[in-house]
Amino acid sequence: MEAAHSPWRPPLIWRVALLLARVVVGTLARLEVTGDIPARLRGGPLILAANHISPFDPIVLAAACRARRVAPRIMATGGLFRAPLIGTAMRSAGHIRVDRGTSGVHRALDDAAAAVAAGAPILVYPEGRIGLDPGMWPERGKTGAARLALACGAPVIPLAQWGSHEVLPYQAPKGMLRGVARALVRRPTVRVHFGDPVDLAEVTRGTPGAARQATDRIIDALTETLAPLRPDEPDRPRHLDPSRPVDPSRAHRRRPAAG
Repeated sequence: MEAAHSPWRPPLIWRVALLLARVVVGTLARLEVTGDIPARLRGGPLILAANHISPFDPIVLAAACRARRVAPRIMATGGLFRAPLIGTAMRSAGHIRVDRGTSGVHRALDDAAAAVAAGAPILVYPEGRIGLDPGMWPERGKTGAARLALACGAPVIPLAQWGSHEVLPYQAPKGMLRGVARALVRRPTVRVHFGDPVDLAEVTRGTPGAARQATDRIIDALTETLAPLRPDEPDRPRHLDPSRPVDPSRAHRRRPAAG
């Protein structure tokens, strides 16, 4: 993919939001960010594929991206864009609306492809929802992120994070004040790691099953990147959220946790 373009310049509102995210996360938790985006990939098309475990994830990932000097455009659910104040802020920041379950979801992929072609990094949750795997490992993914990567030829960086589920409950805003109060006292450790680029070289675009094959590779990479962040929680998380349902129907084969 040609890189003869200027890198995307994030709007001021998004740059300020990234800074505020660092402050918010630093107040409620101890943030540890490891790994980085390879220098050769900076300033060009890029897809960050993150696991999704909590409503607090976007703030954590924004803080981590601020620490690594990257300001991605986020593919986010259409519900956020319909909210009076948040929706305006999301649109002003250049984020991309995803209306899941409607014909408009294809428009989101077109918008994301155009953004990547213009040099913008994109942040996407390949699972398509807050994961409901019993062990809180990445679920079997939706194919949108893979189809975007195959269409654009952009590298995919797995962005694994762990600990945000200890700050906000699954049902937030219900229970949010209790979660925030607990986090202020306990200040849980939240870890984020930028992994190695996902190898999609052997996946041929346009062949039957290519999107599913690429999706599985992305989820495998996310799982492998996540394992070292939770070495003492290989099967079940220590922190159990009673508001979070469990759905094993989308369980994805995971690699053994790091020792």
